[in-house]
Amino acid sequence: MKILFYGAKDYDRLYFDPAIREAGFDCRVKYLQANLDRTTASLASGYEAVCLFVNADCSRPVLEVLARHGVRLLLLRCAGFNHVDLEAARSLGLTVLRVPGYSPEAVAEFAMALALTCVRRLHKAYIKVRNNNFSLDGLLGRNLSGSTAGIIGTGKIGVAMARICRGFGMDVIAYDSYPNPTLDGLVTYCPLEEVLRRSDLISLHCPLTPQTHHMINRETIALMKDTAILINTSRGPLIHTEALLEALRQHKFSAVGLDVYENEECQVFEDCSDEVLENEQVPQLLAFPNVIVTSHQAFFTHTALETIARITIENARAFALGHKLKNQV
Repeated sequence: MKILFYGAKDYDRLYFDPAIREAGFDCRVKYLQANLDRTTASLASGYEAVCLFVNADCSRPVLEVLARHGVRLLLLRCAGFNHVDLEAARSLGLTVLRVPGYSPEAVAEFAMALALTCVRRLHKAYIKVRNNNFSLDGLLGRNLSGSTAGIIGTGKIGVAMARICRGFGMDVIAYDSYPNPTLDGLVTYCPLEEVLRRSDLISLHCPLTPQTHHMINRETIALMKDTAILINTSRGPLIHTEALLEALRQHKFSAVGLDVYENEECQVFEDCSDEVLENEQVPQLLAFPNVIVTSHQAFFTHTALETIARITIENARAFALGHKLKNQV
């Protein structure tokens, strides 16, 4: 099998080359720094499979080009697939395989790290001390112990986050359309409105679907405490950014930590330090002293990258050998 990697970074090669050797999988791979879009899709000519991450353009026009050039398999080296036009993929005969879970703990731990950084002003403290300023002005924080954590979405990552919050001595409540039985005795499930009203820390861990798109909006933000901490390590469009900006201007939220945000595709994972950002909302968010924005890095640990590489190659091998495709979307 010939596999073309789009949007590949040095760390992808570092983890995928050993995974291919360990699997004993007879394949030829090529790593492209360029991401998949209408202008690069034709580069897949002669490849049976392409390997993609969350920021690839998998719209119908792009998939049509891939199919026309002989691509039969989309290997997603990620769990989310909201960026893939699945109806188009099916109609074009393209099989889509994903990595359903690579390290729930990595994302949950990062979500808590964001919350702690926000609530204890660690980012400000670091900058102050770097400038030889050891005063405590502006660094007053809050205890998480004894407060209420609201987990929205209790899949594997939400479960990991709930357990972390319990370890911090927090009362944990949660909302999910399908309650997770593994959390019996650990969390209390409540209606979404109640979770938003009661929670001191609100952490989003649900997939992006038509039902969850902009689930955090003007109406739902109004339900939250003015002192709430809002954390999103899931998908950017879960939050209506304009509504969030309006709320921040009105001094809503003690802190906001965003590892993902709307319209991040044009800059995510790229060095844009010498460019003017196309996404105007990011500079607006960064103008607020109680907002932290990071670079979609919650997944980014050795454990996660090893798992992503291993499962992606297992998916490719299963497809090539005609085995059952347990990770098909």
